[in-house]
Amino acid sequence: MSEADSRSTVPGYLLTTACIVIIVAGLKVGASVLILFALASFLVVATRPAVVLLRARRVPMALAIALVILLTFGVLALFVSIATQSLAEIRGSFAGYAVRYQMLEDGFIVWLRDHGIDVPPAFQLDFVNARRALDFATGAVREVAGFASGTLLVLVIAIFGMVEADRFRPKLVAAFGSTAGDFQRFGKIINEVQRYLTIKTIISLITGILVGIWCGVIGLDFAIFWGLVAFVLNYVPSIGSFMAAVPAVMLALIQLGPSFALLATLGYVAVNILLGNFIEPMLLGRRLGLSPLVVILSVVFWGWLWGPIGFLLAVPLSMIARIMLENMEGYSWIAVLMAPVPEGDADARRKSGRSA
Repeated sequence: MSEADSRSTVPGYLLTTACIVIIVAGLKVGASVLILFALASFLVVATRPAVVLLRARRVPMALAIALVILLTFGVLALFVSIATQSLAEIRGSFAGYAVRYQMLEDGFIVWLRDHGIDVPPAFQLDFVNARRALDFATGAVREVAGFASGTLLVLVIAIFGMVEADRFRPKLVAAFGSTAGDFQRFGKIINEVQRYLTIKTIISLITGILVGIWCGVIGLDFAIFWGLVAFVLNYVPSIGSFMAAVPAVMLALIQLGPSFALLATLGYVAVNILLGNFIEPMLLGRRLGLSPLVVILSVVFWGWLWGPIGFLLAVPLSMIARIMLENMEGYSWIAVLMAPVPEGDADARRKSGRSA
């Protein structure tokens, strides 16, 4: 490339960078509205196969959409009801947990002092602070109530999205004269997101059921709630399982003692190793199409951008971005960097390593 050509590309890169910054700022500022549209879009994509199945059985479109929406609303209402009731019960029982925790902490400090380790008052653990915990529980109940009100708007948007889904392709053709390649790319995005959401939902559901059963077996309070938390947070790659386990293990320590806290930890570890490290990769295979580093970075980025909802939507949004980039001239190299190492390259690398 000549010096003149290199100089001419600099403004192009600067313009691209400026556009990216503006887009990210817009996503951040408009988060409250864009999150609703994103959730509704993913709901339409996730439930589309059910609508198509009902239509194939000659169920009228209006009835098919009504059945899918009613089922979705029923599941969400059940989750919200369990979460709200459990958080209210945790808030009511917290005074007793705080007393037990204080006794546990005092006993631990005495044990340390008996073994010649002096613990200054400034370094006492104070993990469980009654005021902070009550404020957290109250805030969590408010968040769940706010989520419930936002869910109604998401469902309304999703209903209109389902109605428009069959008319979307003719509209694209009329508006832009889209080619077969454009529809193929759009179909690839939908298919990959549907596969990911389906498999992830099944794995998360099994995770929640197993965690709930295990917590019930060891006698932990609010076992159904911990199963629900494990189900929801399993959608967050890498860190979700850890986030789900910490409060349950802490409660097991306070309510049942160290040995049961260890049992709770082993249960969480066993479930997540079996499902997260073996079953899920076997089912997903290379369909995810993102390298582990990109998954972590996408979780951090979308979590910063959109908060808890960003954590849940990070992987599907990054998948969509990768598929779009690999079909954009001049940006396909970014999609290559986002994807895992191709199997052929990995095999060649292993063979070269053995020959060396």
